[in-house]
Amino acid sequence: MENQNEGKEAAGTAKAVKGRRAWMALGGVVLSAFVVGGMWYLLYARWHESTDDAQIDAHVATVATRVPGQVIRVYFDNNQRVQKGDILVDLDPTDYRVARDQAKAALDAAAARSERAALDERRLADLYRKKQISKQQFDHAVQDARAAKADADLAQWRLDQAELSLSYCRIVSPETGNVDKRAVEVGNYVTAGQAVMAIVPHEVWVTANFKETQLGMMRPGQHVRIYVDTYPDHVFRGHVDSFQRGTGAAFSLMPPENATGNFVKVVQRVPVKIVFDSTDGYWLAPGMSVEPVVDLKYSSAASTVSLTGPGMRPGML
Repeated sequence: MENQNEGKEAAGTAKAVKGRRAWMALGGVVLSAFVVGGMWYLLYARWHESTDDAQIDAHVATVATRVPGQVIRVYFDNNQRVQKGDILVDLDPTDYRVARDQAKAALDAAAARSERAALDERRLADLYRKKQISKQQFDHAVQDARAAKADADLAQWRLDQAELSLSYCRIVSPETGNVDKRAVEVGNYVTAGQAVMAIVPHEVWVTANFKETQLGMMRPGQHVRIYVDTYPDHVFRGHVDSFQRGTGAAFSLMPPENATGNFVKVVQRVPVKIVFDSTDGYWLAPGMSVEPVVDLKYSSAASTVSLTGPGMRPGML
């Protein structure tokens, strides 16, 4: 009986020791996790900020007509590369050539009348000095010459306008890039101001919408690693360029009115422009999703700017 009791006590003691060891091991794992997490925060997370609310942007140029007319030729299709000054679309110039010729004929006639009126003015001026005509007659001659000169100037302006309208029949590319959103075909009639296509330039950057709580140590010029979803195995390099002077909500179509109703504080986001140091020959297009990681350790005194704007609390960046 005593041996059985001693066996049970020994088994209980062994089980308790095993349980304490298990708890100690678990505590060690938890402590190690805290230590590793703390080291990671001190060495990396504290000095880096990232966001997945970011995309590639560019200045997309919308090409529009300046005069109405019928399309007689389209030189480029979607995705084709164009150079600045390349002809994109031709409109039928017939009506504008006729208007130009009419304006030129009107200018010739007005110039002839102006020249004749100027000769009459000089002739009557001689007669007036010789007291052979009245001052009233001479004044009429001067007024007629001035009116004829004004008519000639107006005719010249109309000719310039007609030539300008004729030149607008040829639509050229405003910059180098690729054609996108082509919206015209041969035979279409377009009105003045109608968009016919867009030109997407090759110069792109990243717009990263960081939370306002992430901006305290961020400065222009800091190095950025840029991860583009399209190229998961490549890391692009860039730097912080500038900060929008206001939150995204402040510039939205319907900005919040915090003075009305019940106020609920929401962390705002501020667009930050990040410029690529190099695209490394990769194709990058507006709208692509990216994830920038800003290295906060690098900062210079010259890059310290005051960050104040609509929807933002005063602070220094």
